Amino acid sequence: MVTLPTLFIATLAFAQAPLGPVVHADKSVTFRLAMPNAKRVDLSVEGMKTVSMQRSDAGVWEYTSGSLRPDIYGYSFSVDGTTVLDPNNSERKPNLIWPSNALLVPGDKPEPWEIQPVSHGTLHHHFYKSKVIGDERDYFVYTPAGYSSQSAKLPVLYLLHGYSDTAVGWTEVGKAHVIMDNLIAEKKIKPMIVVMTLGYGVSDFGKPGGRAFGDINLLRKNYSQYSDALLQEVIPAIEKDYRVIAKRESRAIAGLSMGGAESLYVGLNHLDTFGYIGAFSAAGLPSQDPMESLKGFTPEKGKKLKVMWMACGTEDGLIGFQRGFSKWLKNQGVDVKTKETPGGHIWPLWRRYLVEYSGMLFK
Repeated sequence: MVTLPTLFIATLAFAQAPLGPVVHADKSVTFRLAMPNAKRVDLSVEGMKTVSMQRSDAGVWEYTSGSLRPDIYGYSFSVDGTTVLDPNNSERKPNLIWPSNALLVPGDKPEPWEIQPVSHGTLHHHFYKSKVIGDERDYFVYTPAGYSSQSAKLPVLYLLHGYSDTAVGWTEVGKAHVIMDNLIAEKKIKPMIVVMTLGYGVSDFGKPGGRAFGDINLLRKNYSQYSDALLQEVIPAIEKDYRVIAKRESRAIAGLSMGGAESLYVGLNHLDTFGYIGAFSAAGLPSQDPMESLKGFTPEKGKKLKVMWMACGTEDGLIGFQRGFSKWLKNQGVDVKTKETPGGHIWPLWRRYLVEYSGMLFK
């Protein structure tokens, strides 16, 4: 009888072990990471509590979840306290501070963020030097299928990302362009152009270790300069370069987290520019007194909004702001609609909010 060396057996087991995430028929997922010298490996999956993984004799750490709701989930590993991405999964969730892997749990029938056999629009990537902010920045523009062969002008949704994201947040992670393709093909929403900008009014606001929301003056500058850059630079460029309807009734603004707060700040201060405002899990405004931040707002203008919609997860720490601010808006006579859903501060909610909000636009 031949005895194989222990190291050889471990190597053979590594080679045979199916690394990378495996989605099972019941929509449970097995996560695996080969890390033989680790003492502890934890798994963090978006929307779930962090769990400890179990180590095999071959040094492969493993965990199988329960059945997951169809969606795209960010996940990462902690190896002895150090965050590690999955080397066997090339799908990434880009982020300036908290990058992770991405995993699709498909629906029994395709969900709105899953690529389907429909006509696809086009993503255009623009770069420019901002005179307002003083840096080089970018933005993405989605045009729906058939745009280049038609002459009709279209309404515009300005869609803002959250803190620590970049201009790719709503496409790489949120799959906004895929959602638009599918909903337009199903005639659930009006064809529209979607503009996704870099959402910082201070160039290094989203850097790791920055002061960000802890510095009230920096926060005010971030919102104010972002507003100026959007209104003075981006919107004029969009209305010059694309066939859009340049009226408030055909402009919408919405965003998540920091972008949700910016949507409130920009939209409510410029109600002659925007007819629709959406805020998904919105962060707070710079001042506790809303009128200190919303000097351009009047109740009379607020009553002319076609849609004022706020949505947030009930386990999200920002739910308190939504409840308080929506009450303030109602006291000003604004017809604000709110939605609360189970869940925290996570993309699986924001994709669904985009689906719902986009169906309210440009009626």
